[in-house]
Amino acid sequence: QVQLVESGGGLVQPGGSLRLSCAASQSIFRFSAMGWYRQAPGKQRELVANQISDGSTNYLDSVKGRFTISRDNPKNTVYLQMNSLKPEDTAVYYCNAKIVISDYWGQGTQVTVSS
Repeated sequence: QVQLVESGGGLVQPGGSLRLSCAASQSIFRFSAMGWYRQAPGKQRELVANQISDGSTNYLDSVKGRFTISRDNPKNTVYLQMNSLKPEDTAVYYCNAKIVISDYWGQGTQVTVSS
């Protein structure tokens, strides 16, 4: 069973930055993809950014140029650096890992962007 533990959420003012971390209980080399999703109240969960096993990355259009996904293989950890945060980035952010057709999720971490 894969466990994903997120950290780094919180309250930040517009224009500020946060870095989310997702620590996996297994080597992240096992995963075909790892990434971050978010869900705002009353909205569907959406992909924010992910990294495929071949190294390629995908970003939600609205976060391109502001968010960066990265990984630390020895620590089995994936990060999401979020800069120039906007109120519309407010959501619960979930870490996701895929192994073939199986999806694993973290518990979620709240990000609130407000003045």
